[in-house]
Amino acid sequence: MKRILLFVALLLSFLLNTKAQQVPLYSQYMMNGFLLNPAVAGSEGYTAVNLTVREQWLGLKDAPKTQAISGQTRILKNSYISKSASIRKRQRLSSRSGNIGLGGYIFNDQNGPISRTGMQLCYAYHIRFNRSQLSFGLSGIAYQFAIDDSKINLEDPSDQIYMNAAKSIFIPDASAGVYYSDPKTYAGFSATQLFQSALKLGEKGYAEYKMKRYYYLTAGYDFNVNDNFTIEPSFLLKASENKTYQVDINSKFIFNEEYWAGISYRTGGALIFMGGVRVDKFFFGYAFDYTLSSIMKRTYGSHEIMIAIKFGDNARRYRWLNRY
Repeated sequence: MKRILLFVALLLSFLLNTKAQQVPLYSQYMMNGFLLNPAVAGSEGYTAVNLTVREQWLGLKDAPKTQAISGQTRILKNSYISKSASIRKRQRLSSRSGNIGLGGYIFNDQNGPISRTGMQLCYAYHIRFNRSQLSFGLSGIAYQFAIDDSKINLEDPSDQIYMNAAKSIFIPDASAGVYYSDPKTYAGFSATQLFQSALKLGEKGYAEYKMKRYYYLTAGYDFNVNDNFTIEPSFLLKASENKTYQVDINSKFIFNEEYWAGISYRTGGALIFMGGVRVDKFFFGYAFDYTLSSIMKRTYGSHEIMIAIKFGDNARRYRWLNRY
């Protein structure tokens, strides 16, 4: 057929290509594991608000873009005071604490003419042992899947297939996870897009046009070189129902509890350089992705900015902190 719609080709590439990016991509996820795993909600023991803005393949028209703002807290039984929040991701015990964590975030993810805008609400339950914690989390997600008409060029503008197709649909979904942490180690496993919702753009829904499940396995460990310097190696394994895999291998270096720098290698061909600073309760991070493929000839790389604020100097906080 000559009347092949560009939006159908784009949709097929988004949904069926084994290398398609169905879920947002983050480079500084180790700074806010809550974006990948609902069990992290409240595990740090204080209220945190994070803003992440990512521009992928800067310089290319309609390249992927992601914005996310998240918040999480712990529902406490008792009141404690913590005088500071450090940049390292570890915990410190209190004598007693609540077990429930709550969180949520709003996100907007754009990929060419396709966008996803929605929100996620999370519930987590934390079980504390002598010097460790095991957490379980569940979240509900609702988002709008939309196609932007202004970015679609049709061979036949009057084509009834396109005219009768829905340009925006509502999709419910869910994710679940488990997370372990102690003073030096953390590890987590989560699954997203559990419903594998089919996309119904017309009168029929097509099972092959659906959101695939993604699985995340992450872990890290702190090596304290001295009182002022820590090295934190970590990794992230991401897998999909399409049997595609991606691995990030990371090293983060922390100085004086206030500065950090890091480097990551992502399979598929990317080097990621990151750094950040803490100023009182505020945390500022930046990551630059250098793609090791021919696309780098046409782009300035991928950029990601993270801004966070952590509230720990009031009577609602407690002393067991999972640190940056």
